[in-house]
Amino acid sequence: MSETNRQFDEVIAICREMFEKKSSDYGPTWRILRPESVTDQLLIKANRIRSLEIKKESKVGEGIFPEFIGIVNYGIMGLIQLELGYADTVDISREEALQLFDKHIAATKELMYAKNHDYDEAWRSMRVSSYTDLILAKLFRIKEMENNEGKTIASEGIDANYMDIINYALFGLIKLHFGEE
Repeated sequence: MSETNRQFDEVIAICREMFEKKSSDYGPTWRILRPESVTDQLLIKANRIRSLEIKKESKVGEGIFPEFIGIVNYGIMGLIQLELGYADTVDISREEALQLFDKHIAATKELMYAKNHDYDEAWRSMRVSSYTDLILAKLFRIKEMENNEGKTIASEGIDANYMDIINYALFGLIKLHFGEE
């Protein structure tokens, strides 16, 4: 399990670094996004990964790895938006955005550790393409929940689905970064 913890920390650091760089470039302008827009942005990224997995070729030169980073970071943005609500203007500083990133990635990581214990690292025997499909399935579930104003009868909420999406993307990043099959 300590190897998993180390690998998680390494790919999370990659995602956080990108989040920080984009925040330096643009600030937390994503604060104006309504939750549905975050979900759609995640859907675009997951669809692109699936397309690249099927076609085995990228015409714009960026591969799957940066798209998984984008999924992690947009997933965190989604969790922040659920917590704070969307804003009409940029209402937090870059530093506050990073603090919120750290808070939500820590909670997401704790969920992964709990599930990893119960499932005994089953994710290691899965294919990266399965993570992509599971991310897409979760996104379609979220869209249904959003269409129903977040109401569910027997399902986890949108936040739990965002956390699962982030963790699937982190699994993909681990496999791609460390060369695991």
